[in-house]
Amino acid sequence: MAAALPEPERLGVAPRAQAPAGAGERRRVELGRIGAPHGVLGWVRVFSDTEPPENILRYRPWLVDDVEAVVLEGRRQGKAVIARLKGCEDRDAAAALSGRRIAVYRDQLPPPRADEFYWVDLEGLDVETLAGLRLGQVSHLFATGANDVLVVQGERERLLPFVWEQVVKDVDFAGRRILVDWDPDF
Repeated sequence: MAAALPEPERLGVAPRAQAPAGAGERRRVELGRIGAPHGVLGWVRVFSDTEPPENILRYRPWLVDDVEAVVLEGRRQGKAVIARLKGCEDRDAAAALSGRRIAVYRDQLPPPRADEFYWVDLEGLDVETLAGLRLGQVSHLFATGANDVLVVQGERERLLPFVWEQVVKDVDFAGRRILVDWDPDF
């Protein structure tokens, strides 16, 4: 990643010049998923994509399968995060939540600094080469050990390394475009 938010998440950030269009919309951002029950009183294990993992507990409400869920309490327990949700009173109720995704509204996230943005803000932007050839739209991003990768869907799928200044030349949220130095035949 080119930059990192000082606090809560490992959601993916990189330099940018201006705020993304629609940053305050009620878009959803996935932060983790619910695992197995923890005990018999309705607690669940949480697999968090935030850094550190317990930062997922800062966000209220959670969206579990697009339904707002009230987090009554939660904590780090060893390497795991556990939480208790309103209405989840026993092990059976906790087991029914296993595997469900946890999201929050995009506007619940802290605003990025002037030189940062969230990966979710890149999704849907057009990707264009320096020569003006449209490659497609950003479907999503993923992290690798070396660098983050833009998944671009067009006439075919392309995986572009998100390497600021070498490959990614500009992110223009107003124009809804990412300018890249990339061979379209690759």
